[in-house]
Amino acid sequence: MAPRVDLKKGEMKKHVTRALKAIRDGYIIVVPLEHGYVYLADAFSPMAVRAMHVLRKDETGVASQVLAYSLDAVKGIARAVPPETQKLCTEFWPGMLSVTLKPSRSLAWDLGDNKELDRFNVRVPKSRFLRALLKESGPLAVASASMSGAEPMLTINRTTLKDWDVAVVFDNGALKSGQRTTIVEADETGIRLVREGAISLAEMTKVAPNLSAL
Repeated sequence: MAPRVDLKKGEMKKHVTRALKAIRDGYIIVVPLEHGYVYLADAFSPMAVRAMHVLRKDETGVASQVLAYSLDAVKGIARAVPPETQKLCTEFWPGMLSVTLKPSRSLAWDLGDNKELDRFNVRVPKSRFLRALLKESGPLAVASASMSGAEPMLTINRTTLKDWDVAVVFDNGALKSGQRTTIVEADETGIRLVREGAISLAEMTKVAPNLSAL
């Protein structure tokens, strides 16, 4: 059974240290995001990312999303972050904005697509625990702890703990359901809305007037 840590008890610093050790040792952990529990792995460990996809029973070629600590951290792994995209990130991060960008050509990672997609999706989450972890760990690969195609997992139960092949589960109790992230895609041709979610097109065009809808 995967060990469980109650995030509502104990010291945040100790929880972050435990999570960081597991990540650096190449293991997967489970943590709460805004509206669902997720798997986390070192984005630069192909074995850990692959194991995460196996846990979810993902089809071959599915790429995991990436979580980062800040816009500056994203600039370090992206080929470019266009000015209007930076404005959106400054306005809505930390938060429910996901941005699809082209990765830096120097990155030694495989998010599950064998680097064939030449793009990755990233965001900066709100969670204090996750932000503290990301500040120390660098970018992390993330995927829902629910099976592929299933609804987000809002609570952790004992049955789930028995089945998970993960280093540790960080439990923050029952999470609130909510809207999905809003996704935009940016490259040298412009910035486009891919999926409207928690942040509306109207809210974003106030910040980035050239944002277009697919």
